[in-house]
Amino acid sequence: MFFESSPSHQLDPEKARQLVEQGFAIIDGPYSPLEIDHLSKAFDEALATANPSDVRVSSSTRAWDIVSRTAEFQRVYTHPPLLQACRIVIGDAFRLSATCFRALNPGACAQPLHVDVKVRGEGWPILGFILMVDEFSPQNGATRFVRRSHERAYAPSTPMPDAHLSEDAETLACGPAGAMIIFNGSVWHGHSDNVTPRQRRSIQGHFIPRHAASALDYGARLRPEALARLGATERYVLGLQSAV
Repeated sequence: MFFESSPSHQLDPEKARQLVEQGFAIIDGPYSPLEIDHLSKAFDEALATANPSDVRVSSSTRAWDIVSRTAEFQRVYTHPPLLQACRIVIGDAFRLSATCFRALNPGACAQPLHVDVKVRGEGWPILGFILMVDEFSPQNGATRFVRRSHERAYAPSTPMPDAHLSEDAETLACGPAGAMIIFNGSVWHGHSDNVTPRQRRSIQGHFIPRHAASALDYGARLRPEALARLGATERYVLGLQSAV
């Protein structure tokens, strides 16, 4: 396919194994350490200037759609190791469904464990990603995962009796700003408590089988000037053209 990456940009085999066996892995993101301050400022500007109809506020402040903003965020959803992870979980025929800027608010309580799609459910399988704009730590609401739960044919009950970390069953996905979590959408997961006085920021999204219904219609949302800047990889990933 036209987005084959060079060996130096491929998903590390050990990370691929973790994704397959554990249901998730933490990899390097598309931004270098020297670019994190710029990413942080771009995130804040994007959240502050989002269309009000795209914003949802609860325990998190979310603004949908990183794609139709600026070219700044194109490399998030075209990150070569991320696309390789899509091929591992979904197969060759995939596309981007939903994306959002997300800030977990101070004092937010742990989220009940959930799945993004049930095993063999409608739209299965999917591949999710979380780019850490801030460091993910045990104090600020890092996402927790139940290892190997993506192989279970049932989903966790909602709400769970205990939404907090159980060392024998769950793992906190902690990492530095700029790291990226990739995960099977059927793995049990949810953010933990944010006991800090600060927001914990991330960019999130998920990929779906190409035949499945997308949550966002990027062809309709993108302005002509935004469409004009897209290359072949971006257009394929957004479902705007077929592979060549």
